[in-house]
This record gives sequence, structure tokens and C-alpha cells, in this order.
Amino acid sequence: MKTLREMLAEARQVVPEEGPEDLQRRLKSDAPPAVIDVRDPDEYRDGHIEAASNISRGFLEFRIAGAVSDPTTPIVLYCQTGLRSVLAAKALKELGYQTVINLQGGYQKWAQSGLPVVKDVAMTPDQIQRYSRHYLLPQVGDKGQRKLLRGKVLLIGAGGLGSPTALYLAAAGVGTLGLMDGDVVDITNLQRQVLHTTADIGKPKVESGTRTLKALNPDVNVIPLPTRITVDNVMEIIKDYDLIVDGSDNFETRYLVNDACYLAGKTNVHGSIFQFEGMATVFAPNEGPCYRCLYPSPPPPGLVPS
Repeated sequence: MKTLREMLAEARQVVPEEGPEDLQRRLKSDAPPAVIDVRDPDEYRDGHIEAASNISRGFLEFRIAGAVSDPTTPIVLYCQTGLRSVLAAKALKELGYQTVINLQGGYQKWAQSGLPVVKDVAMTPDQIQRYSRHYLLPQVGDKGQRKLLRGKVLLIGAGGLGSPTALYLAAAGVGTLGLMDGDVVDITNLQRQVLHTTADIGKPKVESGTRTLKALNPDVNVIPLPTRITVDNVMEIIKDYDLIVDGSDNFETRYLVNDACYLAGKTNVHGSIFQFEGMATVFAPNEGPCYRCLYPSPPPPGLVPS
């Protein structure tokens, strides 16, 4: 009978190993690999790589086809320290999977390298029921819903664009919403700015907006920011958010938000409307042009109505 050391040596002869930084580069590439965490479910819940699906070692051969149907798809396996996963990777090679890589040092080395990890929090029965329709969507499911609950989105503007955006993000279960607007509710806002009601006239928009969003979904942590974004506060404000939604109504703010997002490496979701026309664009740093790339300079004051 072979010893564990012999089995590990055999596996390492046929299974290549790559470090955490290598996996990080693969995940950011145009063709990211399938990442499989072969630890037990309780280990996975305590902390895992966000891109990973959990198939514990004892079920791997039976369930891998459901997670990776194409044997040419690159697969990266990991466990806590890289021992279980290298044996598991050898088993997948024997099943016919062509490119199987073991994460050297496993999850432990990934976490020690300071790379991002995810810790799952148990869903309450109310949450499971509230988001049940998302679980039916393969593009969301349980994993996607948990990612939404961990998400942090900053909404710049609580007006005609920010209002419906905030409502739908809150309804979907985005965990933290920063609501930024320095204005108060005016009666002329009410035919389109659906965060606010007649009773809110004269009150700060972030106050009525926060109340409406919390009433819609108590799960959401709404952070009211009753101020305008400026060159002095923009970098400090956006640093804590995963995504910035720019619903501002002036070019000065649009260019400021664009430049700050570019410098901070934040994705900027931009929208603008005029009467019955509108546009929406996603500006992701290093993945395409930015707002200033498309429109190098703002139009002269007064040429384009807000």
C-alpha cells in the first residue's frame, strides 16, 4: 500500500501548481478558469475565494460534470493547505479533464497573501423567502444573492435617475447603499422622483430616500450623505464602495466622478436623460474608455439643458 507521501509525490508529477498571484491573474483574464473549493461546506462558509464553487472532496468525481461540463475548461482546485486538492486534481486528470491546476498552499496561502476572501453569513428564513425569485435565476442563485448582500453601491443623486435605481438596488438586496444628494424635495420633483412623497416637500432628499428604502427592505444599510460631491471629498467618499452610480445632472459632477473613479479603479455606472431620451453606460477602468475619453471636454455653459 502506498503511503500518503508517495501519493502526494505522484500527484505532483502530473498536476501543475500555481501560487495565489497566478490564480488572481487568471481570474482577471478574458478566459478565467473554473475554481473549485474541495473542502467541507463548513470550511467553505468560514471563508473562501469569491470565484470558487464548493464541491467537497468526497463528492468531486460525482458532481464535477455539473459544475464543469467541458473537459477542456481550465480548472483550479484548492483546499486549506493544498494537500487534499492536489490528490483531487490528479483524480480529475484521470477523468479526462485536460488542464487541472492545484493552488499551491491552498486557501491558507491565498488569505495570508492579503487577497480578498468571502465569509458567508447564514440567511434568515425571511431573507430566503424575500429573495426566493432570485434563487430561480441561474445567473443569480444563492451565490449571487450573497454577493449582492455583501455589495456596496454609492448613488450620486437621489433625483430622477437615482430614485428608481435606489429602489431596485434596495429591492434586490444590495447590502449597503450610499445615498448622496445635497438638495431638499421640491413639489416639482414628485412627478418623477419616486423616492419622495408630498409629505417630504422641504425635507432633505437623503432623509426621505433613506426612509423609503428602509421601508422597502430593512436588510439594506442605507448611508445618507446630505452633501454635494466636490474635489475635496470625492476620493474619501468613493473609497468604501464597490460601484459608483452617477445620476448627477451637471457636467462638472460627471467629469469629477469619472476622474475620481478612474484614479481609484472603481467602476462608474453613468446615466443621463433629457425629456424622452436617455443613455446608460458602464465605465470600467482598464476595460474600456472612460467618460472623458468619449467626451474630452464639457460643452459650453448653457448649451445643453439639465
